[in-house]
Amino acid sequence: MTASNHRFVYGPVPSRRLGRSLGIDLVPFKTCTYDCLYCQLGPTTDLTLERKVHVPAEILVAECRRALATKPRPDYICLAGSGEPTLNSAIGAVIRGIKRVTDVPVAVLTNGALLWQREVQDALLAADLVIPSLDAGDAAMYRRVNRPHPELHFTRMVDGLAAFNRRYKGQVWLEVLLLAGMTGTPQEVDKIAGHLKLIRPARVQLNTVCRPPAEADARALSNEEMHRLAGRFAGMVDIIARAVSGAPTASSAGQDLEAAIRALLARRPCTAEDVARGLGVHINEVLKHLESLAASRQIKRLVENRQTFFIPTARKT
Repeated sequence: MTASNHRFVYGPVPSRRLGRSLGIDLVPFKTCTYDCLYCQLGPTTDLTLERKVHVPAEILVAECRRALATKPRPDYICLAGSGEPTLNSAIGAVIRGIKRVTDVPVAVLTNGALLWQREVQDALLAADLVIPSLDAGDAAMYRRVNRPHPELHFTRMVDGLAAFNRRYKGQVWLEVLLLAGMTGTPQEVDKIAGHLKLIRPARVQLNTVCRPPAEADARALSNEEMHRLAGRFAGMVDIIARAVSGAPTASSAGQDLEAAIRALLARRPCTAEDVARGLGVHINEVLKHLESLAASRQIKRLVENRQTFFIPTARKT
């Protein structure tokens, strides 16, 4: 398995909501304003509100241009990756730079925690689509599920989502991730839905845990539960969570990568980040194949010191 020529661009990868998505990673691994229970990347290692130029815009735009010249045309260019993209203060320049070199629409996946800041709103106005999150209906559940930076406050976050949407000319799709035994109840969903009159998103996208989460008590809802709760939201609602019973499948192009992952895990337990670094593959690509291997019971998870390791599944004797 050879290392990728791209440090910050990955894919195109199949996306449950955006078709074929070319991803761009703007911040270092697990640099975030939240430490969400459910995060597929594991616990946050740099919980921060500091916005700075983690990677200059010209580097990201140049790498994106090279990827577009050599890869299949994506449906979207997605600013997301392995942390909160708005923590890169160059994100506005990145969006504008990409739009100068291609007509592929630009989407931003953000937790929305900083949208109360005028400069963050300004930076995202040029994007074609913005998908922020709202995972809780009140401050107590916000602290429990998202575990935000201590200086973040629930009401200001919600007001920020609404303020941005009032200024934004594109569409805002609001992602709501529901957890069994926490936010995945009619009472908690009604609290979340109550904020939609203020935020006024074009659509709501319901999600639940689909990959190994940071904490074991972040549990998925069933498809039936998701459909029942979807009816409690007004307007357009999509359920984007993969069917719980539907195991992910690896493409033929990914079989070599899965073989390399199995070989690496046979030597020692690894986190998803260890695998990505060891094989020179972006973390989001690795997570897709770890999920496939776990679903087929070829590997299993081992949680230790708040880190999720992957190890081969022991053969039955």
